[in-house]
Amino acid sequence: MSMPLQRGISGGVRVSDSSDDLRDDSQMKDKSEKETRSSDHLTLRFPFAFLFTSNNNSQTPSKTDPYNARSRHKLLLLSLKISLVLIVILALAGSFWWTVSISTSSRGHVYHNYRRLQEQLVSDLLDFGEISAGPSKWKELEYCNREAENYVPCFNVSESLDRFCEPGSRQECLELPPVDYKVPLRWPTGKDVIWYHNVKITADEVLTSGSINKRMMMMDDDQISFRSASPMFDEVEDYSHQIAQMIGIKNDNFIEAGVRTILDIGCGYGSFGAHLLSKQLLTMCIANYEASGSQVQLTLERGLPAMIGSFVSQQLPYPSLSFDMLHCSGCGIDWDQKEGLLLVEVDRVLKPGGYFVWTSPLTNARNKEDLKRWNFVHDFTESICWTLLSQQDKTVVWKKTEKTKCYSSRKPGVGPSVCSKGHEVESPYYRPLQMCLGGTRSRRWVPIEGRTRWPSRSNMNKTELSLYGLHPEEVGEDAANWKLNVRDYWSLLSPLIFSDHPKRPGDEDPSPPYNMLRNVLDMNAQYGGLNAALLEAKKSVWVMNAVPTAGPNHLPMILDRGFVGVLHDWCEAFPTYPRTYDLVHADSLLSLQTSQHRSSCSLLQILTEVDRVLRPEGWVIIRDTTKLVEAARALTTQLKWEARVIEVESNSEQRLLICQKPFTKRQSY
Repeated sequence: MSMPLQRGISGGVRVSDSSDDLRDDSQMKDKSEKETRSSDHLTLRFPFAFLFTSNNNSQTPSKTDPYNARSRHKLLLLSLKISLVLIVILALAGSFWWTVSISTSSRGHVYHNYRRLQEQLVSDLLDFGEISAGPSKWKELEYCNREAENYVPCFNVSESLDRFCEPGSRQECLELPPVDYKVPLRWPTGKDVIWYHNVKITADEVLTSGSINKRMMMMDDDQISFRSASPMFDEVEDYSHQIAQMIGIKNDNFIEAGVRTILDIGCGYGSFGAHLLSKQLLTMCIANYEASGSQVQLTLERGLPAMIGSFVSQQLPYPSLSFDMLHCSGCGIDWDQKEGLLLVEVDRVLKPGGYFVWTSPLTNARNKEDLKRWNFVHDFTESICWTLLSQQDKTVVWKKTEKTKCYSSRKPGVGPSVCSKGHEVESPYYRPLQMCLGGTRSRRWVPIEGRTRWPSRSNMNKTELSLYGLHPEEVGEDAANWKLNVRDYWSLLSPLIFSDHPKRPGDEDPSPPYNMLRNVLDMNAQYGGLNAALLEAKKSVWVMNAVPTAGPNHLPMILDRGFVGVLHDWCEAFPTYPRTYDLVHADSLLSLQTSQHRSSCSLLQILTEVDRVLRPEGWVIIRDTTKLVEAARALTTQLKWEARVIEVESNSEQRLLICQKPFTKRQSY
């Protein structure tokens, strides 16, 4: 009879001569396995037990010594107790040393490190909040309903024309373009021809569009063209020439008269500003929110600067002494109302020696009531030291005083007083209108004719920079960096960066967007370096330089350089219509927002607002720390953007996030 095999023994099979031998071997095997399991169990519970074993254990004893095992356990417990005591002593000593070091260090150093740790904590908590929201947080956002195609938060919420951002005014969805929306025509063709279905306007509003400074809109199939009503002459060009003559400007050279930036109040459809572009003048259109036939929407669609704003009860979001000229032609504002308060606001944003141009039937008043209103405006402008230069037909031109001593030389009780120091604010965000003359105490009180002419005006000298507390070296280094950045941006803004670049519906692959960019929004403009670099590179763009209210206010400098911009809180909706910008740029904006102790919005809400103002096939460039760029990259999936993270060679701490919004069409009903 064959005997059983013993596994695990080298050399094959061992045959026993008797059953006793087999029983002894089995008992020895069971005992050995129990000791092995006991040893393994001890090793798992006490991984450092080998440190306390005796050297005599190199050979396995035939029997376990209970007294030896008990001694090892006692020694191990004693060692653990000693270790805990040492840890407590070291912790107390470290705490005492830290307290002493804090008491002996300077307050400034402590505060600096405290702020740095606090900002890091806020950033970590924001990240933790995003992660802890769970997988549902990362789902793609839904598309808004059709009624939201032209929705503007903060303006659609009340009957008042004032901006009012109440809680819940934001939309947590993505706005789709109209059914027949088309990508705007390239500049400069798009200045004179736009797609009818890209804007909300009725046929009646198109047919009644003509006026002295508004080229008539003409319908041609699905396009709207802006051209003169007569083939023999151009009303807008003649109107511009008339203003130049009234001021005393030769050859319509407004630049030589110190004029570069113009605020056009109630701009119609931007034709006045479009014409002045040929004269190197930059015109910002500002008008009330309009549900249909919006002046701002049509002006932006043409590739011209515009934003929603109103003269009602709040100051405009510009510092004092911002523009070289203010223009109002049929703007619908009653300047004689509110005891001249609206004219005081015009005076605040107008630079010394600047011009106010008003075209209205009221200037040729015939009846008693209109004559009374005109006389009030005439007398009030004189009381605030404006000089009436000329009056022709329905147009009047005033010039603001260049000298502050004019205000002190007025008769007592004549006109509003000069603002006190407490009322001189360079950040008038949601600030009520003030019945006092602002800007008179500012270091920036420099007449427009005494300023450097454009385009040299964009590169300020040492004396000019000192007005803003800046040094040429600092601004020069910033300018050099932006030259390199613009070069890099332009090489990156190519469809080739995405192998799966979305095509326009029914169209071929789009060509590189070297001439497809026109409207640019810089969300954190700082000194206006991006704007200056784009102009120096001869890019045919204009830039809306947004200065966040959460950071330092460099908007006065930006405006004095001959650019346009606005103060803005990025936890609120930007004052514009959907689909108005080709490129949105954000340099260090995320760092600025997350450093705020009480940020009222999330990163996703900010990016959703960017999606609202961005045109289909528009681009987004985010430049920030690696951590924040990666956080933003994760959110682009919810926005349905194409996105890539790119390393910045000159700065290992930063990354670029290049995104493109797809052209998603709404299904027709």
